[in-house]
Amino acid sequence: MTELGLYFAKKSINRSDVSRKTGISKTRLSELSNNSKTQLKVNELYLIALAVDEDPGELLKEVCKKLELPKE
Repeated sequence: MTELGLYFAKKSINRSDVSRKTGISKTRLSELSNNSKTQLKVNELYLIALAVDEDPGELLKEVCKKLELPKE
């Protein structure tokens, strides 16, 4: 499960509701939630944040919390 999928589970967010509000297909939301190789687009993240009444910056922090700069 991806960080977005974990976020949905933690907040008990219904993907069907998110799909209806954003226009992002349920299939795409499922891929974003379950497949770590699927890339989340910034416009999708923004629409999802609006649909779940979350600050887009906070959702970005949550989804990207494991990202780090490479060691020099």
